[in-house]
Amino acid sequence: MKLVFKNPWYHIIYWMIVIVTLALVFGRSWGNNIAAIFFVSMLLPVVLGTSYFFNYFLVPKYFLKKKYFWFILYSFYTLVISLYLETLVLLFSFIYFANFQIDSIGPNAHATLLMAVVMYLLVFLGSFLLMAQQMKENQKVITELVEEKKKRDIAFLEIVSNRKKVRLPFEEIIYIESLADYIMVYTEKEQIRSKIKISKINSKLPDLFVRIHRSFIVNREKVTAYQSGELEIGEKVFSIGRSYQKEVREYFNK
Repeated sequence: MKLVFKNPWYHIIYWMIVIVTLALVFGRSWGNNIAAIFFVSMLLPVVLGTSYFFNYFLVPKYFLKKKYFWFILYSFYTLVISLYLETLVLLFSFIYFANFQIDSIGPNAHATLLMAVVMYLLVFLGSFLLMAQQMKENQKVITELVEEKKKRDIAFLEIVSNRKKVRLPFEEIIYIESLADYIMVYTEKEQIRSKIKISKINSKLPDLFVRIHRSFIVNREKVTAYQSGELEIGEKVFSIGRSYQKEVREYFNK
């Protein structure tokens, strides 16, 4: 499973906050906002590279797979290389501006190294938040898989029809239709009516079933033809609701 935030604005906003915060804090401390912005800009590419390599390669490849020894080893190598690159960047910046005799642009080396340390702390903070989010998502996936297994182990749908409990094997159900305040379950042998909402029935069904419309749930194994916008079960044609089309497409392309 990959570590990823689907919305790129999370990344953009986070790094904008980092840049603005560092520029303001160090600019005020140094008494030179231009110097703070310059050094943040110089150090940021290395920090960005370190952050994304750590979060999107080392964490999913080693940490999440419980290869802790390799995770620690490669994290150490990454930190050493990153610090070496930052040292080169700082050295280049000081030499560059010394040649141009721009004495007012930079603070002393100690203050600049402190900025680099703070930037790495922010990287690790971002990494912690990202890993916490991923662990939460992983736990959600595990919970869904456990629930799915429970549904499959039951192997039948239990509903109340005419004040009696009826058990319908999943493999015999063709589709379910919602009609006003009740549903009709169509099986290979009969049609069963039950006064229950289709959304509640949907939560009881395993991954074998997919909701294609606010009024229909179908058994995927009974579908004889599928195309964008509709599917067929035998001679019956079902329209796929607009809000369900993406989910249905992903479902049938598994």
